[in-house]
Amino acid sequence: MQQANTSAIQSFGQQFEVQNSKIPECMITGQDLNHRNRPLPRAARWLAPLVLAALAHCASVQKEPYATDITALYPKSENPLGFDDGRGRFREIFCTVLEKRGDDLPDYITCEEALTRLGEEPPAQGKPVNLGRSNQDFLIGLVPGFAWQCIRKWLDEDNSAPLHVAKFGFDTRLFEVGGLSSPEHNAEQIRDHIAALSSEDRRRPIILIGHSKGTVDILQALVSYPEVRSRVVAVVSLAGAVGGSPLAEDAEQSTANMLAHLPNSGCDKGDEGALPSLYTQTRKKWLEDNLLPGNVRYFSVIAVPDSEHVSIGLVRNYKKLGEFDIRNDGQVIFYDQFIPGATLLAFANADHWAIATPVARQAAISQATLANKTEYPREALLESILRFVEEDLASR
Repeated sequence: MQQANTSAIQSFGQQFEVQNSKIPECMITGQDLNHRNRPLPRAARWLAPLVLAALAHCASVQKEPYATDITALYPKSENPLGFDDGRGRFREIFCTVLEKRGDDLPDYITCEEALTRLGEEPPAQGKPVNLGRSNQDFLIGLVPGFAWQCIRKWLDEDNSAPLHVAKFGFDTRLFEVGGLSSPEHNAEQIRDHIAALSSEDRRRPIILIGHSKGTVDILQALVSYPEVRSRVVAVVSLAGAVGGSPLAEDAEQSTANMLAHLPNSGCDKGDEGALPSLYTQTRKKWLEDNLLPGNVRYFSVIAVPDSEHVSIGLVRNYKKLGEFDIRNDGQVIFYDQFIPGATLLAFANADHWAIATPVARQAAISQATLANKTEYPREALLESILRFVEEDLASR
């Protein structure tokens, strides 16, 4: 039904060439704003990251070359895929937000360091940026990625990004899904989150933001349930595993299931369909067989860190994926993070963990061992995403 989806992902990779010489080498997630988790026992704080590392390191890549048609040459045609390149305006918004909020937010880095330049980026539009309250009454659902549900209590999230945007009228809610379950299972949970909204909230347009596999779950929900696609006006992929990852091919679901047995784990094994759903061939076939609803706007933020911004726990997989394409975030290659036909917002200089979760802020041991490069201005990133999407929707 939608052969264009997969061809679009492959062609998308041809749009950009690496212009940054440094490159060669679980969701802006939040809990309910008034919720705090109890501290996890010290033993579990050691065990959880070690299990995650074991899962990541046991994966091996496919023996056959992956996406050999990716030439990384910038086509001369202006808009060959029918998607919008919003990077110029997004950079304008992000830099303005970062300059205005930077001193008041953690993990500040300069705008130029935070956003990677790949290929020819459109210029800024020179328009003012609204830094006040939101002009719309959106409800924003945050859908976390693979295994986040399992380790959420260990992370002890401070909800800094949702709390930050709440000051400007952006109402975010956590749409928690099964950490180890299939997109079909989690799509049903997303549907149930929407169905459970109050009568007042049911009239509000919904924006869904997914990190990693959370994006896959969102796309499944849109395709599977009319009651979801009728309510959702926009989807944002944050390092989404849209096209899967070669790393999933040889990783064992049984190893992932160990996360369900950690002390204070927040997940069970579910239907054990998470990893198989991320096989590249599985994702390719899904995109071929399923037409994404045309009434929804799609946006992609792609994580493409240079080697200096990759955490120790992701370095091995960053290098393994680099055998196929060095433009990866340690879990997913850059072109597999793109929703076909989406508006491209940014290439973020952050790895797969840093773009989503402030691990090092809550767990000092992780900062010293596995997640030592997770400093990133996620608060400014989330605000900028929502500012861009609000502006885009208002223009249509």
